[in-house]
Amino acid sequence: MVCGASSGLGLAVAEEFAREGARIAICARSADELERQTARLSSTHSVEVLPVAADLSNADGVNAAFTGVRNGLGGVDVLVTNAGGPPAARFEHTNDSEWEAAFQLTLMHAVRLSRLAAPIMRQRGGGRIVNLVSISVKQVVENLVLSTAIRSAVVGLAKTLAMELGPWGITVNNVCPGYIGTKRLESLWGGAAEKAGITFDEYCRNQAKAIPLGRIGTPQDVAALVVFLASSLASYMTGATIQVDGGLYKGLL
Repeated sequence: MVCGASSGLGLAVAEEFAREGARIAICARSADELERQTARLSSTHSVEVLPVAADLSNADGVNAAFTGVRNGLGGVDVLVTNAGGPPAARFEHTNDSEWEAAFQLTLMHAVRLSRLAAPIMRQRGGGRIVNLVSISVKQVVENLVLSTAIRSAVVGLAKTLAMELGPWGITVNNVCPGYIGTKRLESLWGGAAEKAGITFDEYCRNQAKAIPLGRIGTPQDVAALVVFLASSLASYMTGATIQVDGGLYKGLL
């Protein structure tokens, strides 16, 4: 079950699972786009793809989505939580409603889905939960206070679940994308590029200078790690928070 899978990182993750021959459910708000991607993925990779349109920012939407996946696929072995990031803002420009919206979508969709998936994974002899978060949980990013605070709570959740669910063979890990070429990055950097009087591509090239590998990442870079963490090769990895950032993060841990 891959959330936020109609585009961007979620779609790249779903495609990587499809290449491996997995039966997948892709979840997002846009029913039309899900149907298009379902047809493309199933045709290209000859796998079963189940589209589930749902709003994961509320309990009813999460419950409906999970019920659809469970009924359609017979269970869930791998859960990938993923939600669009909260809007960029400095702390003094945020209000309670924005904090509540970020809390419900970014943290609570992971809480609710994990709560639903864990009992099924226990019955099936194990499973994988992978949360897509952000490099901001390791290294603060300017103007992203909502993302930094709420996604850090997801990391705390995952670390606790890794301890509690480990005895049943369920691993829980976090993947932290750095600067990845998605619509989210365009929305965050587009205004900055315009303000600087340069093109978006020029702005990206300037930002890439701070990355040791010298380039902006691709969604496929992130997807490869997610699928590895879902595989048997990562059966002894849990509670980890791993960045995919080309070396952008400068910390030691």
